[in-house]
Amino acid sequence: MSPTRRQVIAGAAAGVLGAAGVYELVDQLGGSTPKRAASGTLPPEQHLLDGVNVITQEGVEVIVPPRHHAVVTAKVAVDPADLKTAKKDFESVLAGLEHDYVATPAGLGVAVAWSLQYFEKYAPAAWASYAPHDRRADKPALLTARSFPSDPKELVLEDNDLAILLRSDVKANIDDAIDRLRQSKAISLTTIRRGFAGGGFEGGTSLPKQIATAANIPGADLIPETAELFLGFTSTQKAAFGPGKIANFETLGLIDLRGKDYFANGTAMHLSHIHEDIEAWYVNFTFEERVASAFYPGLKGVKEGQQVVPMGPEQVQSADGVHAAYKTARRIGHSGPLQTASRLPVPLIATDGTHYPKGTAIPIRADFNTIDNPFTWAADPTLIAEVPAAGVHFLVFNPSSDDFHRTRLAMDGVLGDGTKVDVAARDRAQGFNSILRTTHRQNFLMPPRRNRSFPLVEV
Repeated sequence: MSPTRRQVIAGAAAGVLGAAGVYELVDQLGGSTPKRAASGTLPPEQHLLDGVNVITQEGVEVIVPPRHHAVVTAKVAVDPADLKTAKKDFESVLAGLEHDYVATPAGLGVAVAWSLQYFEKYAPAAWASYAPHDRRADKPALLTARSFPSDPKELVLEDNDLAILLRSDVKANIDDAIDRLRQSKAISLTTIRRGFAGGGFEGGTSLPKQIATAANIPGADLIPETAELFLGFTSTQKAAFGPGKIANFETLGLIDLRGKDYFANGTAMHLSHIHEDIEAWYVNFTFEERVASAFYPGLKGVKEGQQVVPMGPEQVQSADGVHAAYKTARRIGHSGPLQTASRLPVPLIATDGTHYPKGTAIPIRADFNTIDNPFTWAADPTLIAEVPAAGVHFLVFNPSSDDFHRTRLAMDGVLGDGTKVDVAARDRAQGFNSILRTTHRQNFLMPPRRNRSFPLVEV
């Protein structure tokens, strides 16, 4: 973080932040840390984090996410001739973190993903043979990121080689991990993206409310006291997250691993940064309109001020339902259209024998709120604006990049069955797209834990 940015953030929250830095507030204002498991397992999947609590709020099961989140992006920093040595050195850094911290939010979750640019530059021959293939799209499971109808023209499609996701209830643990990654000679950091999630689960003022207020974010005073996220509604409902291994390449039969198990237990990851206009959200939309925009119009049984709105299989909106609601209300909402692409349309028995009922969510999200604008730190300091801004670092795990692209298109009215709702891009009728602006985007492949360091260079 540049000195100018430190001064600006400290000044924005004068008397509260002091010189501690804005994300210090997460620990100072968040109250007692959630009760977590004292020990955790390291599954074959990197994207699955053990020891995450589930509580019941307003009659709905809700996941309690880790408080602190960070994403470190980087480029490979070694000569191609030294890749095998780099693989060993980088693995030693990752293994050291796992040795020193329990693999739960009480300790530290570490997950590493790699870009198409990395595979094509550093392991092209092996990638040509091992790349997972999306049967439905008839494309590779890992695709270059693309823009969508509601994206601004200023959107940056990034070219990082890798991204490392760090999750913990303890900021010092993430700080230590970032320091160790900085010292690795195998990679060169390009950005650090930080943020937070949760708070308010026990009735106190939530982290988004307190931090937005401290940083003088426009509209902070309008955020509900116990809101899990800036936009007011709780998004970590258990039923809205893909369960277990559903996002794995091998689970749903969507991906052809081409007779090899190298990427089994892996998944596709999407990363983007999105600005959120909090003031416009609360000033220009009534509560009823916010419900219709965040979920879908005509949703029954939501009381004024309700934050946890059920979105289980019973509330899944079909493509026909989206079209019917648009004819009546002239808006499509957000969750409803997404569900036409992100939920199982029929019951399914997975390749491992697990039964998933109709309406089961497929994506596993790991997004978190931030006041980065758009990053906490960047190797190129000109990328960072001096004024904090409300937003979200959006991370999600899908069985393929195309699966994510289909879901993102549904947000713009191109539904899971291929039909389209004729709604203008960024119009307030298009869910809450009118108050969102994506600044950066990139797709990655997250290998299984056993092949997380410089995948395929040994093949």
